[in-house]
Amino acid sequence: MSRVVVVEDDPAILRGLVDNLEGEGYEVIAAADGVTGLDAIREHSPDLVLLDLMLPKLSGYEVCRTLRDEGSATPIIMLTARGEEGDKVLGLDLGADDYVTKPFSLRELLARVRALLRRHAPAHELLDVLEFDDIEVDFRSFEARRDGEPLHLTRKEFGLLRAIASRPGEVVSRETLLDEVWGYENYPSTRTVDNHVASLRSKLEDDPSSPRHLLTIFGVGYKWVAGDSTLS
Repeated sequence: MSRVVVVEDDPAILRGLVDNLEGEGYEVIAAADGVTGLDAIREHSPDLVLLDLMLPKLSGYEVCRTLRDEGSATPIIMLTARGEEGDKVLGLDLGADDYVTKPFSLRELLARVRALLRRHAPAHELLDVLEFDDIEVDFRSFEARRDGEPLHLTRKEFGLLRAIASRPGEVVSRETLLDEVWGYENYPSTRTVDNHVASLRSKLEDDPSSPRHLLTIFGVGYKWVAGDSTLS
């Protein structure tokens, strides 16, 4: 579970961000001023910081500058009602990774959070070939076979299976799958992932209603259980 520190002095915005981030499965620590926020970041070592620019006690600029001077590489998204180009440039020059101007689209902000966390996450290698039961999937040639006979998968199904099976035993969220397979800027709803997973199960699982490999982790996402699979 990724940990996010939100530093925002507007109570309504802070509450809304905390609720929505927690709804996405993040652990969230909230702070309403710059000093408290800086202490929370130092104490909790978050995976990402959402940082308002105009804060009491210590501005977002100063929080960002202090963190970078201390050697912190924690990703920072700055939030501000000020949209002047100079403010954005200063924030980025001080070490912020992204910049969102209020009022912002919550969906876009959450997508930026996911994208930034993904860029800073440890890299994982994608599979080239997956073999399990009587099925072989070659992700390089976009070919799949069951017991030697061609098995038709769509390009999105190939991408979805590769993204999940490349992390055996790890729960992969729907949002991560949307980012990696569809792209975060213009992606459909998380229901699209569920529909594609159902289609994959109908083609890959002996009993789609009781899958052994492509498992649902309710409220979180999906997990690949290799069993007797061969990963390469």
